[in-house]
Amino acid sequence: MPAFLTFDRIAATRPDGTPLFSGLTLALGRERVGLVGRNGSGKSTLLAIAAGLREPANGTVTREGGIGLLEQVQPEQGTVARALGVGPVLQAMARLEAGHGTAEDAAIAEWDLPDRLALALEEVGLPGLGLDRDVASLSGGERTRLGLAAVLLKQPDVLLLDEPTNNLDQAGREAIRALLQRWHGGALVVSHDRALLDDMDRIVALSPVGVTVHGGGWTSFVAARDAARALAEGELDQAKRSAGQQARSAQKQAEKQARRDKAGRATKARGDLPRILLGKMQQQAEATAAGNRVLAEKQAQEVRERLDAARQQVEVVTPLTITLPPSHLPANRTVLALEQVMVAHDGRHVAGPVSLTITGPERVALRGANGSGKTSLLRVAMGTVEPAGGVVRRAEGGIAMLDQHVSLLVSNRTLVENIRDYHPEISEQQAYEILARFAFRNREAQRLAGTLSGGERLRAGLAMVFSGPHVPQVLVLDEPTNHLDVDAIEELEHALAGYDGALIVVSHDRNFLSAIGIDREIVLG
Repeated sequence: MPAFLTFDRIAATRPDGTPLFSGLTLALGRERVGLVGRNGSGKSTLLAIAAGLREPANGTVTREGGIGLLEQVQPEQGTVARALGVGPVLQAMARLEAGHGTAEDAAIAEWDLPDRLALALEEVGLPGLGLDRDVASLSGGERTRLGLAAVLLKQPDVLLLDEPTNNLDQAGREAIRALLQRWHGGALVVSHDRALLDDMDRIVALSPVGVTVHGGGWTSFVAARDAARALAEGELDQAKRSAGQQARSAQKQAEKQARRDKAGRATKARGDLPRILLGKMQQQAEATAAGNRVLAEKQAQEVRERLDAARQQVEVVTPLTITLPPSHLPANRTVLALEQVMVAHDGRHVAGPVSLTITGPERVALRGANGSGKTSLLRVAMGTVEPAGGVVRRAEGGIAMLDQHVSLLVSNRTLVENIRDYHPEISEQQAYEILARFAFRNREAQRLAGTLSGGERLRAGLAMVFSGPHVPQVLVLDEPTNHLDVDAIEELEHALAGYDGALIVVSHDRNFLSAIGIDREIVLG
């Protein structure tokens, strides 16, 4: 199989020289490769290197085919035709068809372009989209799909896609999955969408301590990863047992030597042996003791090195876990009731009527196409927006919400300051203790909120809403996984699975909804 793109022992660093990854060797042919790793591990940097927009710190890149990099379409880019980069060509063709075109128009005309445009838009799930439509009128998900259509128009051999399903509703996600399943070239895909990653032929996991290349999709990668974690934990247990055995052995040896020394001193005190013989015995005893000490120290050092290596390996492969404090929500308490609620935005009907009652620790997902009013309904439920009609009853003080950007965090304030701003009654020491429970220890608690990754922001947001005197009995999450890497999503799943309160979640991530135990779904639109 020919390789369109080859990485030979490449490495990448941050602008300050901090290593991102190193030693990546990969030949990409007609296959789909998923890139995973923590936020900041270098996934987007690798795509930029592949596209030729950035040079690797070490190693070489060979390109034998055309490269197409997905770029976000911005609202201010004008018409759809302009965003697709075909405006001048279409205008030239229109002048030629009207009979007043120029030689320059003829030189750039592409008479198969209309058919290619129609096919590209259909491939990304936007059939019939008007080329004169203003991009600003499209949703974020539609702009993502439009950007992908622009890539397809270039007919590349390799697609470079950075989070192609982010901000997409279920229909959009399925359109991207279907496109990649039909794709006959190469594809290098950064994604936290585990359904999409399951379609990959290989998974490449990036980290500063090593690069892992796994043959197969996400499910088989997870099985291999979990087996590696179990092996690492087993090796750590064995190293701990060896350390204990070595310490006991060294103690026994020391006690044995002490008994010998005591016997030697008693013999010397009796004075019934020649002085020269006593001297030789003492030299032998000292030599033996010194040899035993050297051997014991060597053995202890070997055991310590093995134990340190085992601990480091466990730290590398073991995921971070956090535990949310209990809310003690009674099973018969109604925490939220919506009765025939209507939602409007700028005077325009958005959603409704919606009726919903949540009693006890129920877990409810709100689903619907982009623009169906899910976020607006959450704001009504929280009381930050008044309904256009109907009645809302809520357990006051018992509901907390985190949006996908965790906007309650103030970017230019430290985490300690954010906690204390949100809960003025908490002391500085208490803020440090709270943040430590959410894996922000010591100096990490003094980081500015604006420097956090998506996963860290969500952790900090959870620390804020769960640090007050009253633990929320309802947690509302709006697209919580949009800006998280896969490891951070799994951390969140673990935390929410152990939460004893109610959940209201907007998400298009089916794997996530299944992992947190959603009881029922409300579909809008």
